[in-house]
Amino acid sequence: MREYEAEIQTKDGAMDTFICHPEEDGPFPAIIIYMDAPGIREELRDMARRLGTVGYFVMLPNLYYRTGREGGYGYDVAKIRSDNAEREKMFEVMRTLTNARVVSDTGPLLSYAVETPGCADGRVGCIGYCMSGQFVVSIGAAYADDFAAIASFYGVGIVTDAEDSPHLNAHKIKGELYLAFASSDPWVPQPLVDSMPSIMENAGIDHRIEIYPDTEHGFAFPQRPVYVKAAAERHWERLFALFYRRLRQ
Repeated sequence: MREYEAEIQTKDGAMDTFICHPEEDGPFPAIIIYMDAPGIREELRDMARRLGTVGYFVMLPNLYYRTGREGGYGYDVAKIRSDNAEREKMFEVMRTLTNARVVSDTGPLLSYAVETPGCADGRVGCIGYCMSGQFVVSIGAAYADDFAAIASFYGVGIVTDAEDSPHLNAHKIKGELYLAFASSDPWVPQPLVDSMPSIMENAGIDHRIEIYPDTEHGFAFPQRPVYVKAAAERHWERLFALFYRRLRQ
């Protein structure tokens, strides 16, 4: 496995991005992982590596680069679940992100992928966890000709009352959209989950929605107390199948 960090220039600065892919038999289709609220950490890099080992050029951008590099966000990630003050600092940084900002940041990521020898020029996939569920739906619509596979796990903000709510542009998505939710999630209320099938059906896009039983928000992350191994492995099964179907066949 090859892995390194790239500084990808955006209109707002240099976005540090972890990249990994196999050593042999490239080039490989690109997949972008959009992080959850705590930010870049080894747990996420390990998930990128697992995806990379099966034959992908995986990019994990630091979406908080406007605030700082990993560990320099202004909060202690080790304390966000035990210290309300640290958790609120995290939320303050999280709220600096918008759909428009992440859509803007994605353009340079795509350009970098196209210009890199280890990356195949063609269809792209993406995954959004937690806060980034809204972002990948927006990205799939904004770069409809690029993203052939879009996955969101316990994504928040996909349907809101805001003018830039991602669901309003979902009809522009040309790729396959996979939405997975926990069976118990205060960040994604059940009425919102219940509304999702009709919203996506009305959008007329290729999609699948699944509820993972006996899970809570964050179930796919191995270092969280709510980690559920069986559900996390299903999450990998769904991702591998989606990306093989849409990026390789």
